Amino acid sequence: MATIDCKAIAKKLREEIKVDIEKATEKYGEKPFLEIVQVGAHPSSVSYVKSIIKTCDNMNVNHKFSQYDENITEDELVAEIEKLNADSSVHGVIVQYPLPAHIDSDRIANVLSPAKDVDCVTSENLGKLLMGIKGMVPCTPKGMMRILKESGVDLVGKDVVVVGNGRTVGRPITQLLLQQNATVTVCHSKTKDLAAHLSNADVVVGAAGRAGLIPGAAVKEGVVVIDAAINVLEDGSIVGDAEFDAVSEKASLITPVPGGVGTTTNAMLMENLLELFLDVKTK
Repeated sequence: MATIDCKAIAKKLREEIKVDIEKATEKYGEKPFLEIVQVGAHPSSVSYVKSIIKTCDNMNVNHKFSQYDENITEDELVAEIEKLNADSSVHGVIVQYPLPAHIDSDRIANVLSPAKDVDCVTSENLGKLLMGIKGMVPCTPKGMMRILKESGVDLVGKDVVVVGNGRTVGRPITQLLLQQNATVTVCHSKTKDLAAHLSNADVVVGAAGRAGLIPGAAVKEGVVVIDAAINVLEDGSIVGDAEFDAVSEKASLITPVPGGVGTTTNAMLMENLLELFLDVKTK
């Protein structure tokens, strides 16, 4: 078994993207600009925002953090996002989820201009992903694909099981795997016999958010496991969907949790922002 050094991969990606950002900044006399929007102070959002700001600073990207009171109305938030859509100095916008219960997350996602949708949450950009049209790719699934590429995993014809059918990871990663000519099976809460599917998989993707869902007894020797899930146990420890120790005994490659897939997410955010910036500058 080899644990994939995702931190080293993320570092390599950040260094490469930083060079590209510096070249673009020099060429156009302007830095890419990211607007970060948060409503309220959900703990996971607070932590993620801090990491985004740190990454922006390290990558020489301009940014602004706009935090709104959790009682802001849906219409008021829509108006704020529409202002960002109209602001030519803003190249990318990322809205932090979850939003308060009184705000329709789908409406907010689709108020955002697809041309500034840095994390591929709009229906238009997700539709392009489904159709295989070049465009934005959600940051976490994009990072997962880069980890597979950097680790030398050939996906052509491989049997891949994606555990989890969520909008942010499970569904997008399924499309990206299909684009690489993998044979993909998606398992979810209604799947009758998860273990049977796992037992035949060359590659397993954890994206359900349920600790222990992928047991070592269910996977085959030599499997590659990419675990994107984050589960916090009662003792405060963080684990993925896979039983790490048991699965590691059989896996040829496996990502750790923590310190795995999540380390690449912000690098992919910066790459997406640069793509949006260049789209504007090269029109």
